[in-house]
Amino acid sequence: QVQLVESGGGLVQAGGSLRLSCAASGRTFSSYNMGWFRQAPGKEREFVATISWSGYTTYYADSVKGRFTVSRDNAENTVYLQMNSLKPEDTAVYYCASAASMWGNIRDLADFRSWGQGTQVTVSS
Repeated sequence: QVQLVESGGGLVQAGGSLRLSCAASGRTFSSYNMGWFRQAPGKEREFVATISWSGYTTYYADSVKGRFTVSRDNAENTVYLQMNSLKPEDTAVYYCASAASMWGNIRDLADFRSWGQGTQVTVSS
């Protein structure tokens, strides 16, 4: 069973940047795709970005493309989300997620079934 712990959230002004981290433990990190999702108040959780087990392939929601960058360090068992040009509509709890299948398809969002506790990101206007 994988354990995921996010950090790096906080309060930032519109146009600012934040970097989220997610430390994973409990299984072979480098064999699984990882992802970031978010949930705003009163809304369902939505996809933000995913990254392949190797780190070579990424997939982004249209709403964050060009502003957010997902990356991973398999030696450190950590996945990151660099968020630039933040907007008030990016305000949400951000969750790190791990895929259930080894070497799966990063566009198979249903495969992401293990979740961290979330970290709050608030963007003020």
